[in-house]
Amino acid sequence: MRLTKHPITLAVASAIALATGAAAASGPATRAPALHAPADIDGGARIIVKYRAGTAEARDLKRGVASVDSAVSRAGMVRTAAARGSLPTNAKHLRRSAVGADVFTLSRRLDRTEMTRLLDEIAADPAVEFAELDRRVHPLLTPNDPQYATYQWNFFNPAGGVRAPAAWDINRGAGVVVAVIDSGILPDHPDIAGNVLEGYDFITDAEVSRRPTNERVPGAFDYGDWNTDATQCQVRNSSWHGTHVAGTVAQVTNNALGGAGLAYESKVLPIRALGRCGGYTSDVADAIVWASGGSVPGVPDNTNPAEVINLSLGSGQACPSITQQAVSAATANGSVVVAAAGNSNANVANFSPASCNGVVAVGATRITGGRASYSNFGPRIDLSAPGGGGNEDTGNDGWDGFILQAVSASTTAHAGTYSYGGKAGTSMASPHVAAVAAMVQSALAEAGRDTLTPAEMRTLLVETARPFPVTIPTATAMGSGIVDAKAALDKALEEPCEVDCAPPAITLVNQVPVRGLSGTGGDTLYAIEVPAGVSGPLSITTSGGTGNVSLHVSRGEVPTPTSFDHRSIRPGNSETVRIGAPAAGTYYVLLSGTYGNVTLQARY
Repeated sequence: MRLTKHPITLAVASAIALATGAAAASGPATRAPALHAPADIDGGARIIVKYRAGTAEARDLKRGVASVDSAVSRAGMVRTAAARGSLPTNAKHLRRSAVGADVFTLSRRLDRTEMTRLLDEIAADPAVEFAELDRRVHPLLTPNDPQYATYQWNFFNPAGGVRAPAAWDINRGAGVVVAVIDSGILPDHPDIAGNVLEGYDFITDAEVSRRPTNERVPGAFDYGDWNTDATQCQVRNSSWHGTHVAGTVAQVTNNALGGAGLAYESKVLPIRALGRCGGYTSDVADAIVWASGGSVPGVPDNTNPAEVINLSLGSGQACPSITQQAVSAATANGSVVVAAAGNSNANVANFSPASCNGVVAVGATRITGGRASYSNFGPRIDLSAPGGGGNEDTGNDGWDGFILQAVSASTTAHAGTYSYGGKAGTSMASPHVAAVAAMVQSALAEAGRDTLTPAEMRTLLVETARPFPVTIPTATAMGSGIVDAKAALDKALEEPCEVDCAPPAITLVNQVPVRGLSGTGGDTLYAIEVPAGVSGPLSITTSGGTGNVSLHVSRGEVPTPTSFDHRSIRPGNSETVRIGAPAAGTYYVLLSGTYGNVTLQARY
């Protein structure tokens, strides 16, 4: 199916939808059941070990099990289990594979760190040919939506995309509500209907809403935002902006219809605050509070509070007090608020709500991964996402320049013909980030873990963003990079460190010197366990050799040259740290400098 394009310019008002252009065409209306793959695992409870031919472990299964159990002990799993109050870890032989490797099951699931440590210990045995995780494999999801592979570059393109396919193999947003505060929605669009909750219309001006009264009403139906009166705002056709934005979040996916959504198992809570010529700041502020579960006078409480709120709207002013207070209320209620940076090619500090404290501010990038020319910029932007470059980009029938999602084919009021449209703007970028936030919260909940606070989510998104593939000038800063759905999920699902969290350290034995040490400007970490009841001092010394070594010591954590409990930094290699009546625990010893043939000794 060929898609035709036509330009649409959106209106400017107290609050505006942040998109810069559009294209639309009709599509098929058939549906098929959705399919998805189970999440991958980085830890697990099954391992594969192949022993070398001729070894006792290869001949005797009991010896093989004992070998794995010994590795469990060496890796500290017994101590870890005791600290957690769980049963010790042990191995059971499951079967021998066709290639002669043995499959073992463990008595409990190990996290990523534990599994790595255990496999390293097993592999260190000379009798072992290889040791690896018995990893789950599964079908890799490629949506069968007909427009996905051709037009939705924003999900999979290596330069400009968000790594959606790899993320979908982990999570797809199930159980999370994403509020889309926008122009409303076409709730019966066949490619979005299954993922839409009943929302609310917050517009308090009948001229803006095109409803009969100024009252707020249930539902968030988009009556169209076209305008024919140039004295009030720009003349234009209806944008169906809210439906398009909602589609990026949760368009029904793998249903052999139209395109895909990013967090396509989440639910969209549509809230209408924009209509003809835009919308009012006060209506948007009330919508933000209500979306998060807060109370709004005259409106029934929201029975589906949103974990994530998307604001693809804005105005050319620094954050107003009413908007800041609404955002603060929403984040206090636990909602992650994501806002489009704006399309004025200007500093985002002068645009709201992206400049408000507590929001995740999102800039727009092109298929190249570079900044879209219209996107606002500045240090207040946290990260960027695909917004499309519009006519800046060519190829693929010109559709590389747009973000494709569901709309109506009508240019005024919706006439019942559904379609798909291509738009470009920070409005299109923001819902990518909102969808990734939804996927992270869903994945954590499925793993039985605490979901992230708004501040924690903002940090995660910023830290896991993919570096821009092209240079972004500092004068037009666009945040830490392009949102990376897979990296965000991987980071969020890392097992929290509870015990044995320090980086690997070389073990020191009481009163046993370690000789012949050398360093060339780097750091080397050692550790010694001091038992309870030691009355005399703990002495840690270096001596002999050439060069200049520095000695830093801390109990229970890794020291650095700027953070330590004790240090000795005299010129040369004769360094001494003495700790009278040391408390029980692990003492980490950091050697740094350039030195050769030095002796290190710890004694108590």
